[in-house]
Amino acid sequence: MNREQISRIAHAEHPIKSPIDDASVSRLLARGLPRGDERVLDLGCGGAEWLLRALATRPRLHAEGVDVSADALAQARQAASALGLRQRLALHHRNAQDFVPSEPFDLVLSVGATHAFGGLLPTLAAARRHLAPGGYVLIGEGFWERAPSQEAVEMLGDLTDLATTVDRVVADGWTPVDGHISTRRELDDYEWACWGSLAAWALDHPADPDSTQVLQTATIRRSEWLRVYRDAFGFVSLVLRRTPEHA
Repeated sequence: MNREQISRIAHAEHPIKSPIDDASVSRLLARGLPRGDERVLDLGCGGAEWLLRALATRPRLHAEGVDVSADALAQARQAASALGLRQRLALHHRNAQDFVPSEPFDLVLSVGATHAFGGLLPTLAAARRHLAPGGYVLIGEGFWERAPSQEAVEMLGDLTDLATTVDRVVADGWTPVDGHISTRRELDDYEWACWGSLAAWALDHPADPDSTQVLQTATIRRSEWLRVYRDAFGFVSLVLRRTPEHA
């Protein structure tokens, strides 16, 4: 079973692919979409779950998503059609770094996808290229809540602590106007959902030739979470606007 198939199963019970609950998703979207008629772009949209939720509650909104996964985009199209949102959602199968839109966007999203650009600041640079004057960026990034082990750094990357993460964003010319630090419950719910969904699928499909691999993956990932990074990893979502001298 390939990585995309495993990811689809893992996120079946938690379609937002970050440790953020539904109420927090709604609040962050409300902060970045004050009018309700904005143009929204998600860089690394996956199954476009953020965009679908925004469109479902804002009938004047228009959205576009960019992702390298044809499978995820196919799921997004199917979901949008089922919800009657397909006419207001444009999806692009390409590398987000190569995306060239016809006009700028009022909100640019990239939550849990900064790895696609090589880190936090390169992701903000990409968002800046697509942002309309006065627009918002919603970005989600991991940070170290406590000093990590070397194994955790090798697994999740060279992150910084929360204060340093925000300082880097501010120094890059952005002003946070809202944010959300994922709670322990959100972090744990996300991990249990992912690895529990994988394990349940394997147990429910014992005759499938991939069931052993899937169960092993669930076991390994759950152990990595509990033993390597659970006590150190945090996640922050920031709603940003350009600082005037950098606008």
